[in-house]
Amino acid sequence: MEYQAYIFDLDGTLLDTLDDLAASTNFALRTHHMPEHGIDDVRRFVGNGVRKLMERAVPGGVANPLFEQALATFREHYTQHSLDTTRPYPGIIDLLQRLKASGKKVAVVSNKFDAATKALCQHFFASLVDVAIGESERVRKKPAPDTVMEALRLLEVEKEQAVYIGDSDVDIATARNSGIPCISVTWGFRDRTFLLGHGAVILVENPAEIAQI
Repeated sequence: MEYQAYIFDLDGTLLDTLDDLAASTNFALRTHHMPEHGIDDVRRFVGNGVRKLMERAVPGGVANPLFEQALATFREHYTQHSLDTTRPYPGIIDLLQRLKASGKKVAVVSNKFDAATKALCQHFFASLVDVAIGESERVRKKPAPDTVMEALRLLEVEKEQAVYIGDSDVDIATARNSGIPCISVTWGFRDRTFLLGHGAVILVENPAEIAQI
């Protein structure tokens, strides 16, 4: 099968965002006098959007009376600091350039809030990404298929011509719910054993392998 559209997850797949996410998480917790978390904790917390990230990080989750304030503090801090240490993983720019040179269409769908998703894609990838969609009130977040279906509509590509690429169990479920194949990457926030345990079928160790599949 030769795919015409490549739909990527963002955090842990195209961009290494973990340190900036952890910094904003701990800034919000510290601001509201809550215990902070180590980087491995934050790695486990991410994948389902920033609200779920903070729900997992804040003691008591949404039941905590300061939860909404902590979430707002996170959003404000992350908006200002999302580029502090975030970088594309090695080989990602070369992969996207190769796909575009081959006439492929590229989209990003993320559970990161929409403004940050679009800003990061514009900053790092510009013309290499045709469509970027993040979390918003207009569309259900992953693993619901809505963002993938919207990306395909904007790309004007049928799902039979598309493949999804991500680093987590959420991405595997998203691809399954969308009815398209999933390529799972091992350089992100979840390791090979975890991915296989959650139904991964195709795994790659580096970005160059994606263009060969």
